[in-house]
Amino acid sequence: MLTVKDLSCERDDRVLFERLNFTLRAGEVLQIEGQNGSGKTSLLRILCGLSSSFEGDIFWQQDNVHEKPTVYLRQLLYVGHHAGIKASLTAEENLRWMQTLHPLLNRCSITYALKQVGLFGYEDVPCYALSAGQQRRVSLARLYLSAHPLWILDEPFTALDKKGVLEKELLIAQHVRGGGLCILTTHHDFDLPDIAVRRLNLDLLVTA
Repeated sequence: MLTVKDLSCERDDRVLFERLNFTLRAGEVLQIEGQNGSGKTSLLRILCGLSSSFEGDIFWQQDNVHEKPTVYLRQLLYVGHHAGIKASLTAEENLRWMQTLHPLLNRCSITYALKQVGLFGYEDVPCYALSAGQQRRVSLARLYLSAHPLWILDEPFTALDKKGVLEKELLIAQHVRGGGLCILTTHHDFDLPDIAVRRLNLDLLVTA
């Protein structure tokens, strides 16, 4: 369970959002909405411990994450808006390197993960030789490897074709059906039957 209490964030003397409160439980998806510049990525970075520019509290399993940051950060997987891979490494090398940083990226083999994202046969190709969509899929292959209960995803459907989008939707659905939690930003109409998708619009959290 993830709980956010009275979270506020400013950037360049402008309030992005304030008095943000929510609780996310196992089996739920929270879709963050808002116009460009509303603070969606800033909120995700705060939740991932990548930004300290905020006021308020974040609790994981009822413990304040500022008191036990290591315990919390080990439980989450963050996939940012950019691919976040090293262009000089192959797809397999990138994932193996990520596994050394995140012990919970061990749910299946790298070969299986790459096959699931349509990159079977590209294991040894340097990522600079891949298309933008293929590089994005290398990054998203982490989701198949992940045993983290909490997924935080920034625009996970960017640069994917319709088939890739559907596959990622089904993967997220499988994750939450298994008791996981997912927070994501997307302009895509993310809506799956029998999945509890809650929506939070940051445009409604700023006092004029």
